[in-house]
Amino acid sequence: MDVVSDAISAAHLGHPSSHRVRMRGSWCARLDPYEGAGFYVVLKGTCRLRTDGGAPIPLAVGDAVLLPHGTGHMISDSAVDAAVAEEKAVPFARWLAGPEPRALPDRHETELLCGTYWLDCSRMHPLMAELPEVVHLPHRVGGHLELRAAIDLLAGELDERRPGSCIALPNLLDLLLVYMIRSWMTETTDGVWPGALGDPVTAAALRALHSNPAAPWSIDRLAGEAGVSRPTLARRFTTLVGRPPMAYLTWWRLILAATLLRDTPETLAAIAGRVGYGSPYALSHAFAREFGITPGRYRAQAAGRSAPPG
Repeated sequence: MDVVSDAISAAHLGHPSSHRVRMRGSWCARLDPYEGAGFYVVLKGTCRLRTDGGAPIPLAVGDAVLLPHGTGHMISDSAVDAAVAEEKAVPFARWLAGPEPRALPDRHETELLCGTYWLDCSRMHPLMAELPEVVHLPHRVGGHLELRAAIDLLAGELDERRPGSCIALPNLLDLLLVYMIRSWMTETTDGVWPGALGDPVTAAALRALHSNPAAPWSIDRLAGEAGVSRPTLARRFTTLVGRPPMAYLTWWRLILAATLLRDTPETLAAIAGRVGYGSPYALSHAFAREFGITPGRYRAQAAGRSAPPG
């Protein structure tokens, strides 16, 4: 596994949802904050997105937007006044069900792909945590070709449910999430993790740790994997990642343990072996020290969580 794949997998819960929505006339919908991520892709027309406390963001055909932290927001016809939108916005679920018939002047139609991802925000990898409140990827001719291809495939599946769509749709939605994050990483100029993954020494060390987190790593062995001296690895890794290599490994092993507790019925002893701990007691002690909760209680709480709206 690579860092981006692991970061997404550690947070990803359940199945994503998606809809293709066509609107005419004056419309506005509101989605309250939730634990997950949302996306919009404008297929036709224009609209406007405004997060709680944020400035309006005009969206046009081909624009893609990711809200990676479940920020509350409104999405509306671009001509709707902000004050009117605040007053007349309908709940997101009712908006998805379809607008009520209205005797309004004929106006351009707006067509959107939208959906939600259910994420565990309590143990999020810093790569995911540093994503901005809104990732706006404007359409550019020749830009983000993989993202555009995924959007076209997803729109086609939503247009007509064909054999195999129950497998195709969730996988295309997961692919869309990867491509939106990847596109942000290529465009951002101040992200910590794009810089860390762009540094050959730090990237090599991260790749080694994520490929085999249960291995008996030492700073010497990791420096050998990266092809540099111990001081060079420690300095570059700590500067770019924000913690020393062995501290990062300890943290990542516990994140993996939390993911396995959440997603599998494996025993604590089996999980301990998979993440590099010699005994379930050692894992339990480290887990409680890091997260302030025992593995058993964490598993029970994770089992009781529900999916976001949409």
